[in-house]
Amino acid sequence: MMVSDTTAIRPALDRDEAATLFGKTMVLVAVTAGAFALGAYLGRNVAYQWGWLFFICSLLCLVGLNRAAQRSEQTAMALLFGFGLLTGLAVAPTLAYYASADPQAIWLAGGATALFVAGFGAAGYATRRDLSPLARVLFWGLLGLIAFGIVTIFVQIPAGALIYAIAGLAIFAGLTAFDFQRVRRSQDIREAPLLAASIFLDILNVFLLFLSLFSGSDE
Repeated sequence: MMVSDTTAIRPALDRDEAATLFGKTMVLVAVTAGAFALGAYLGRNVAYQWGWLFFICSLLCLVGLNRAAQRSEQTAMALLFGFGLLTGLAVAPTLAYYASADPQAIWLAGGATALFVAGFGAAGYATRRDLSPLARVLFWGLLGLIAFGIVTIFVQIPAGALIYAIAGLAIFAGLTAFDFQRVRRSQDIREAPLLAASIFLDILNVFLLFLSLFSGSDE
């Protein structure tokens, strides 16, 4: 997880500063989602092979964002929006497929994602229990889920797509709660771009998992 190495030596934010951090983070999440939507629109006719290239570039932006967050707010913002745009371009072929095959699934997935993130995000933001130990377990669970997904590419597993989607939603329920708790507990307002990137990734993954469920696709 992306954690600032300056957190331990900074005083806790007061209530107004915490509210400012929350608001700034949510605005950045919204703008990143807008950049993602723009990328998805621009890349709607992009071949899947190009999608992989955009995906790799988006990861490079994420790595750069982690390094730039404490050094330059402008650079961090640019990398965050670039990350959203490139992720949209990477996912565009998948969204275009679903839009042509089952457009209703996209609307259902969007609504379910909004309720999911709002519910677990609010729970994580409000809870007093430290979710860090849970987040570490979920991180390893996520790695296991990725490995399971790779196996299903080569091995036919009964209801493999359903198992993957349900397990993924369970993992991201905890990670969403943890990331929203990080917003409340953060002691450095400069972490807003990093927090926004984490929450955006939670939202995107939850959306794609719900999309798989509602479409009934085995792919």
